[in-house]
Amino acid sequence: MVEKARILIIDDDEDIRTTLTTILKDEGYAVESVDTCQKALEKTKNKFYNVLLIDMKLPDMEGIDLIPKLPATVPKMRKIIVKGYPTLQNAIEAVNRGADAYIVKPFDVEKVLATIREQLKKQEEELRFSEEKVTEFIATRVKELEMPKL
Repeated sequence: MVEKARILIIDDDEDIRTTLTTILKDEGYAVESVDTCQKALEKTKNKFYNVLLIDMKLPDMEGIDLIPKLPATVPKMRKIIVKGYPTLQNAIEAVNRGADAYIVKPFDVEKVLATIREQLKKQEEELRFSEEKVTEFIATRVKELEMPKL
């Protein structure tokens, strides 16, 4: 992507927000963070984020319950659930509820960065696919309009 990818960290642990913010900014990302789902909803209504890192346990609701409340975007915001004590059931539920990936605490920084890069690549592919579909639609519509009327 030409612009810096925008990442929103949603976690009630200030140390985690600070650490992730530092790491991600050092990697060249534009990073913001909030400590509740409500604040995340407010931010995502006004701004587009490429990636959301969402803690599973938040003070105002489960992070997984935030996912369906987020605005639909094209390309879609990539949602990564962060969980401290993972189970296979948690991971399955997260994916079924719309998460694009799942990261386990404590963090392996390289895995976090690799997951973010992978999600950004998928997002870029979705955007390219969407642009191709719009181009195809316009080309088809122009042909339809150029056809003589019977």
